[in-house]
Amino acid sequence: MNGFREPSDLSTQRALSEWLPGRLAAEQPPILVIGDVILDGWWNGSIERLCREAPAPVVDIRTRESVPGGAANTAMNLAALGARVSVAGIIGADDAGERLRSQLAAAGIDVRHLHVHPDMVTTTKIRISSGGQVMLRLDDSARTVPDDAIAALAASVRAAVERQDAVLVCDYGTGVVAGPVRPALADALGRRAGRADRPLVVVDAHDPRPWAALQPDLVTPNAQEAARLLDRKLPEGQGRVDAVAAESAVLLERTGSGGVVVTLDRDGTVLLTGDGVSHRTWARPAAEKQASGAGDTFVAALTLARAAGLPLTASLDLAQSAADVVVHQPGTSVCSTAQLSRYLKAFADAALGEDELERQLELHRAQGQRIVLTNGCFDVLHSGHTRYLNQAKQLGDILVVALNSDESVRRLKGAGRPINSVADRAAVVAALSCVDYVTVFDTPTAVPLIRRLRPEVYAKGGDYTPGMLAETPAVEECGGRVAILDYVAERSTTAVVNRIRDGEGAVPSN
Repeated sequence: MNGFREPSDLSTQRALSEWLPGRLAAEQPPILVIGDVILDGWWNGSIERLCREAPAPVVDIRTRESVPGGAANTAMNLAALGARVSVAGIIGADDAGERLRSQLAAAGIDVRHLHVHPDMVTTTKIRISSGGQVMLRLDDSARTVPDDAIAALAASVRAAVERQDAVLVCDYGTGVVAGPVRPALADALGRRAGRADRPLVVVDAHDPRPWAALQPDLVTPNAQEAARLLDRKLPEGQGRVDAVAAESAVLLERTGSGGVVVTLDRDGTVLLTGDGVSHRTWARPAAEKQASGAGDTFVAALTLARAAGLPLTASLDLAQSAADVVVHQPGTSVCSTAQLSRYLKAFADAALGEDELERQLELHRAQGQRIVLTNGCFDVLHSGHTRYLNQAKQLGDILVVALNSDESVRRLKGAGRPINSVADRAAVVAALSCVDYVTVFDTPTAVPLIRRLRPEVYAKGGDYTPGMLAETPAVEECGGRVAILDYVAERSTTAVVNRIRDGEGAVPSN
């Protein structure tokens, strides 16, 4: 364990520490997942010949595995992260439905609202792969969902929603949650509107617009779904971020939500609120060609964290970390509390020495990537820090954060500082998805480090001008530029420390 103390109130927690997943699991929030449950099949074999009838490879199947997918995978991820999960949906009275139901129940998930209908076909997606490459996917699903099955699901919605801390809708367009289910859910949630016990509502749908009446707290469209919401094609790379940011008001209005989280696969996610881009996460992608379901893991971890009271920006960073865990695993996988803790613990020794850091940055430059450097104490991480670091990341491709050593902090801030050691500060800063590298320096200014690393951009937060900074001449000598980012006075670390020492508690939110 690192040296950070667990706060009594998660609503003030900004840093991702290894103890956090365990603390969230201990909250055991009750969460309902309602929507399209799927059985995913993963068949793997070898290819040594082509078939005679056509120029197609013959796959000799060696292994077969079936695991919950879709909304069922989301439920499995929630259970693995410690939530008390109920799942509502429709399956067939077939072998696939029985396997799906038994696997969910074995994970401790309440399946009382998972309706079985004799005329329903349980949706299956079988992926056939060889040598780590998916060769073919076979989908089987009902052409139409029986009306009486949908009616039975709608009739059980009110009981399913009762006493839930969160409701997560997974609508992939199969028709399971169409018809009377949607108004039944809106009615059940409407009866708790304005009450303190109204559950968090998250919608993960191919088309979130029909769910706008729920007034969801969050919706999570991917880039293609966001493009359809906007009736336009989105550009690639950073252009996608800029495009959705410019249309944040439209996306919020069309989804009826308090926040839109656009997931961008390898480019992470973007949170859009009434203020535009409020937060961004960056993925740590893998080359694994068989990974599937990272989006389910992301929305599950996000919902759990928010239901347990973690701030939204910290919840997004945690969800990104959970998704990063599963993309390094083959097949349809889940992220457990233990796996997420180990992933976050790996950042504990995150600070690189200058020699190794310089070698890594040269590799990035060889790929045409721009280096952004910033520095500071980052003693008690707060929302001002995370907003500032997210802004810094967007100035280039690779963000390096140089931390003042403990002795350097004492020289700058006086006795009693830092509150947290440099090892702890490095661990929590490195765990932020926007940060690529962390290093430590002990000099009065960052000038020696700048001359060695030669960043294209040197970012600084505060009420400065470039001319006021001792580092500016060194940056310009190396051909870089200085960028001054937002200054948030009421979010300073010193203010936070003084409130703690004075026993004043948190600043009231606006």
